[in-house]
Amino acid sequence: MRTDVHQHLWTEPLIAALERRERLPFVRRSGDLCVIHAAGDLPSGVDLAAERPGRRAELVDADGLDRAYVALSSPLGIEALPRTEAQPLIDAYLDGAVGLPDVFGAWGPVALDGCEPADVDAVLARGCVGLSLPAGALGTPRELAALAPLLERLEQRDAPLFIHPGPGLHERSAESSLSDPLWWPALTRYVTQMQASWLSFVTLGRREHPRLRILFAMLAGGAPLLAERLLARGGPRVDLRDPLTFYDTSSFGSDAIAALTPLVGAEQLLYGSDRPVVEPLARGREALSSSAGRLLVAEALAL
Repeated sequence: MRTDVHQHLWTEPLIAALERRERLPFVRRSGDLCVIHAAGDLPSGVDLAAERPGRRAELVDADGLDRAYVALSSPLGIEALPRTEAQPLIDAYLDGAVGLPDVFGAWGPVALDGCEPADVDAVLARGCVGLSLPAGALGTPRELAALAPLLERLEQRDAPLFIHPGPGLHERSAESSLSDPLWWPALTRYVTQMQASWLSFVTLGRREHPRLRILFAMLAGGAPLLAERLLARGGPRVDLRDPLTFYDTSSFGSDAIAALTPLVGAEQLLYGSDRPVVEPLARGREALSSSAGRLLVAEALAL
């Protein structure tokens, strides 16, 4: 099955919930134009007409795909809000995501504040394929250890984990500046968040969670290329060929894919478009989408 493991979709329930907010994150809209305001990022616009579920389902077909999995956009910082604020927004996201056409599946977010294993059960009960977490939630060994009960429950439920750029519970986003290019956070903060989460997991988390299937967005910020530097700086040797660790290719092209393939193996690289944040690169759909079943369907794993 040709699969896109990484998309976002701005559904009406989520937009409406964010529109009611007076503090970040929030949205303001006029007709089909929606402007998103989030800490640390410049305001960005979304064409809601292009986000209508039927139109997005047509794009899945036009991309030559059979299925696409949507996730909450973690840079918004929703998961890191106090639970009383985060949970209504997460519920709104889930209401929209699980009501999408059958061509879509969904990753399930949780509120980090007071999170517990029951949160995993709740999102799986809503029909989500697995759990999504912001990279900042496991950006240090201490934060990774705090998530142990959630990760253990994921292992018990045989469900995968998706790591996406975004702040953790105790992470403060720097103020955005109008002098910064629009791409600045994606090439700086997002990359370091993904690299830190990868380093935490491969050096400590894999030992504690040997059966957890995990997917890192955007090639984990190229973190596997740091394995030699990790050794040089006194860190442990890590298993770059771990068959349960996957990487999506969102925003990357043939050069980065060619660099990582010899390290992690072509079968660990999955196609992720990051629609509608970026227009998908042509390179990768045919070559990278076929292994998604090994991440998403436990019975397909050859352990």
